[in-house]
Amino acid sequence: MSSPITKHITLSSPSTKPPPPLCSFLFFILLCILAFYTLHHPHSNPSPNPQNTLHSLFLSSSSNTTLASYLRSLTLHAHLAGTKPSLQTTHYVHSHFKSLNFETHLVNYTSLLSYPVHSSLSAHFSDGSSVSFSLTEEVNGDDVVQAYHAYSPSGSVEHAKVVFVNYGREVDYRTLEALGVEVKECVVLARKGGEGLSRGGVVRIAESKGALAVLLYAERGRFGKGVERGTVMRGVGDPLSPGWGSVAEKGERLGFNDSEVLKRFPKIPSLPLSFENADVILRSLGGPVVDSPDWKVFPGRVTPVGPGPTLVNFTYQGENKEVRIHNVFAVIRGSEEPDRFVILGNHRDAWTYGAVDPNSGTAALLDIARRYALLMKTGWKPRRTVVLSSWDAEEFGMVGSTEWVEQNMANLGAKAVAYLNVDCAVQGPGFFAGATPQLDNILREVTKKVKDPDSVGSMIYENWAAADQAISIQRLSGVDSDFAPFLQHAGIPSIDIYYGRDFPVYHTAFDSFEWMIKDGDPLFHRHVAVVAVWGLIAIHLADDSILPFDYLSYAAQLQEHNFILSNLLNQSISLDTLSTSIQGLASAAKEVENEAHQLSLQEGRGDSIALKVRSLNDRLMLAERGFLDPDGLHGRPWFKHMIYGPHGDYESKLDFFPGIADALYRAKSMNNEEGEAVVQHEIWRVSRAIERATRALQGQLF
Repeated sequence: MSSPITKHITLSSPSTKPPPPLCSFLFFILLCILAFYTLHHPHSNPSPNPQNTLHSLFLSSSSNTTLASYLRSLTLHAHLAGTKPSLQTTHYVHSHFKSLNFETHLVNYTSLLSYPVHSSLSAHFSDGSSVSFSLTEEVNGDDVVQAYHAYSPSGSVEHAKVVFVNYGREVDYRTLEALGVEVKECVVLARKGGEGLSRGGVVRIAESKGALAVLLYAERGRFGKGVERGTVMRGVGDPLSPGWGSVAEKGERLGFNDSEVLKRFPKIPSLPLSFENADVILRSLGGPVVDSPDWKVFPGRVTPVGPGPTLVNFTYQGENKEVRIHNVFAVIRGSEEPDRFVILGNHRDAWTYGAVDPNSGTAALLDIARRYALLMKTGWKPRRTVVLSSWDAEEFGMVGSTEWVEQNMANLGAKAVAYLNVDCAVQGPGFFAGATPQLDNILREVTKKVKDPDSVGSMIYENWAAADQAISIQRLSGVDSDFAPFLQHAGIPSIDIYYGRDFPVYHTAFDSFEWMIKDGDPLFHRHVAVVAVWGLIAIHLADDSILPFDYLSYAAQLQEHNFILSNLLNQSISLDTLSTSIQGLASAAKEVENEAHQLSLQEGRGDSIALKVRSLNDRLMLAERGFLDPDGLHGRPWFKHMIYGPHGDYESKLDFFPGIADALYRAKSMNNEEGEAVVQHEIWRVSRAIERATRALQGQLF
């Protein structure tokens, strides 16, 4: 395990530690295969249309070999944020941008990160035997951090009974209560996988039930010996600088024991377990059995839930410390609108080697930089400024991106066109995308131009549509990656794209280059596809004279949300204002669509038309900001987006309107009149947000 570094760091050269001889030989063979694949399998159809020459050049400059080389270099060592190997990956990305002659920036922050010092777990069985568990994986090399939950408090528990709580949801505890099973003064064992429930959510619910500690394992289907690391902090960003960037050396910092800081962290300790170790405990439990398929760990196997008779001794000692983290940027200044920013981002830090999470995305970002540099050599200068961003400390709670957004709120609020995120670019087969709805159409159009990496002779769009029975674009309500501060705090239109879902080595020491070339993307053709989609969307947003934003799509999505909400509410709660506000947005969107069409016919006819185009683009860009409410969500004011954001009710059926979802949850503990008033208030808040977005889209005061 590498020791965490503290505040003052200078960039050093990448490590020259040679990879194992067998890995080097396999890598050489892989490069030969990829070179052959690249030569004999072109990744695009060059278009005869002169207007598409730039796009064709971007697509035809793909290189599987280059992407593999980037990923290999990024994953030679584990690189947890705030450690020396992490600094080496910072240098690698920074040097790559510099070598392409980009304007390059390194922006540093001092942030509170969390590291393990010591942990232990032993089980004592009813037959008198016992076992001490290994809490990390056996892998080559000593640079992998032991398995832990970042920001877990230190604590010890001796001779405590264990209770299996399934996914650790409120509904699971209700099931146990019906059986007479109490978890108070026990250690709970949960499996991660309950829809919508984060690690921190599992721990917070267990804490509220009186549990002493939490053991959390990833479900079967992941590597049996893999241990899934992660954060249990509530919220995002540096805990010591909530709401402002921690860039100033002597700027304001909250104390470690400040109440605002402490409420971000759980009060009971937790540890991740491998499935293999968790199963040893599961097999030893007695007590009642839950007769439900939802509770079966193995098909056909009955799992008693306890408590006991197995007893566990549990110890975790961690350390929170302030360290220096680094964001790296490459900037291509716009030729006509340099004050408008199209931002592409991926985080660089990893719990271990991070071949999938996040460095498949980092390799894609480096390849986009390489391809953009090639376009620039042919004379390309984007109309708007393009910013390539490499974030640090995402795994601890989107820290690097959040600090940068908070530091630049004024400029981003006025000038950011869109944020395009890629985290785990390649996890396996199948294309997935999330977006704010005005970007749906550009996402669809671009996927019609990029060849599907898993189906010869077809485009991504065709198989994407076939897999979903229709195109399914997710909405960005979760706090899942670096789009969260851009959309949910700053109101910037956003996209998140990736291949594959729920890969088995997630956050384990087996997330390595070897897994990628064996299982994830042996020929790196999915990497090529992600680069193509990501890079082409950015080119459109940077170059199209009229931004390709479609608010009719947004209005249609809001209508669907409204319909779903109406089926959940009592008739005594009115949705009239919400319906009216959505109709107003649809009307404004139709007017804007007509205006864009007319301006496109007049383009190039003088400065007055150019000014009208600029005005229209500003309205298209700024409308998303209207969905923000300055007061934010109830109890979580940092999250300001009224349409998409996280909700506090883990059992909510809404993955939109987070304020309404929270109000419905709070109303359960009130009388009918009070509860309905709370829900109605949040409906009015959402209605006002949509009205603000509509007026921003119209651009008129009267």
